[in-house]
Amino acid sequence: MKRQTRTLTVLAVAVVAASVASYGVYQALSRIPVRKIEIATRHAVVAAKAMPMGTRLTRDTVKLVAWPEKTPLTGGFADLDDVVDRGLIAPVVENEPLIESKLAAREAGAGLPPSIPPGMRAMSVKVNEVIGVAGFVVPGTRVDVVVIVRQRDDSMSRVVVSNVQVLTAGTRIDQENAKDGKPIPSTVVTLLVKPEDAERIALAQSEGQIMLALRNPLDVAPSETRGVRTAGLLGGQSPPDVKPATRRAAPPTVITAARPAPPPRLYTVEAIRAAKRTEEVVR
Repeated sequence: MKRQTRTLTVLAVAVVAASVASYGVYQALSRIPVRKIEIATRHAVVAAKAMPMGTRLTRDTVKLVAWPEKTPLTGGFADLDDVVDRGLIAPVVENEPLIESKLAAREAGAGLPPSIPPGMRAMSVKVNEVIGVAGFVVPGTRVDVVVIVRQRDDSMSRVVVSNVQVLTAGTRIDQENAKDGKPIPSTVVTLLVKPEDAERIALAQSEGQIMLALRNPLDVAPSETRGVRTAGLLGGQSPPDVKPATRRAAPPTVITAARPAPPPRLYTVEAIRAAKRTEEVVR
């Protein structure tokens, strides 16, 4: 037998032996029963599908799943009746656990009102493609409100409210378009403002024209500006802010008391009469 033939024979025998051994090990392992380790679980209510803010929950939009008992959900629910007919105040994704901070009160209903925090107000302003920053003012973004007041002699523009959150763009209250950067053409934008800021925006809409300036969401510093006037826009100096005239106080009147008259000078005269010596005081 040639050397090459012996080598091929040895390799073939080795391959067959390895295959038989592997098959035997596989059969032995497959006969071992699977041991299942039971973990203590409890029920948790999760979203059955992705839902935007303002959605009213029903039995078709939520479901119960097993959740490890050792890691309970803070503020979670274990019964579907605890979440049905309540509105979402934040968007959720599929299979996301529902917790108390994402749901409105049962009597609050659904839609936009439950998503308004206590002490805040939702105010709608009319916009167009220019005012709405070409449609990129979408739910979840933040803007500055700039007012332009036109006067006969000199107009002025100034930021009246800064770092305002946009609740809705048109009739949309979800933030899906805000995440992927798609614009939303709309004619009305609803802002989340404080009551005093709502008064400022209402007066700005009545007295002039408002514009929205889009902000970086990480930039939370307030916009502190003095505004710009037409004179300053054309290269001149903007007139300083007019301060109310103050009346100069009259200098205090100094009253000088009259100096008292000096007391009369007295003289002492020594008199000698016979053997008697006396002193007399005269003026």
